[in-house]
Amino acid sequence: MAERLRLGVNIDHVATVRNARGGALPDPVRAAHLAIAAGADGITAHLREDRRHIRDADMVRLANELTKPLNFEMAATDEMMALAERLRPHAACLVPEKREERTTEGGLDVVRQKTQLAPRIAQLKAAGCRVSLFIEPDEAPIAMAAKLGAPVVELHTGSWCHAVVDGEAAKAEAEFRRLANGAAYAAKMGLEVHAGHGLDYETARKLAAVPAFVEFNIGHFLIGEAIFIGLEAAIRQMRQAMDEGRAAAP
Repeated sequence: MAERLRLGVNIDHVATVRNARGGALPDPVRAAHLAIAAGADGITAHLREDRRHIRDADMVRLANELTKPLNFEMAATDEMMALAERLRPHAACLVPEKREERTTEGGLDVVRQKTQLAPRIAQLKAAGCRVSLFIEPDEAPIAMAAKLGAPVVELHTGSWCHAVVDGEAAKAEAEFRRLANGAAYAAKMGLEVHAGHGLDYETARKLAAVPAFVEFNIGHFLIGEAIFIGLEAAIRQMRQAMDEGRAAAP
């Protein structure tokens, strides 16, 4: 039987709501504590260059207060590297970032950027961070991630999830096979395999049946659900969906 699948809850969009009006509420750190109480195995937060949601002070509080692992999503810039070295989160996930995008639109181009990423990965590992690379579920970037010495890859699930939502059945099936094959290849390469971007109850349940996956990081959907049923209930339902899917894993 495949091992229990971990759930990391991304709290970025609690900060998005806070920043829409200014002030201190709603507090993303309070949301992180609630998520952990509801069964989250860790907390993910992305400090963007433009500080559109999470802020530096949020990261400091998360690093100081959390009782579960903190996954710091970050661009591989001097500024973010310095902060990661100071805060020393459990994990650092390197992601692509463009100012004009609304959300992360694809995986990090590790093949083209290998020369720039190699010293960043080594620097984060030296600071005690477990390095993850957010990449597309294809053999070339997965193989490069292993070559660069990152112990973890997070496979971008956005293309599959969008196809499911849009009712594009053929594309969704092809993207699911791409994810399943990519996860199996990454595990074969000795990497720990995570997944994230666009997952909801149904897609998380289905993907959980792929045994190579170890962790899902989910944020936007859970914060949206929390408006209607509360954050703890949304997380418990997600946990249940993931457990049901994992029970079906070979």
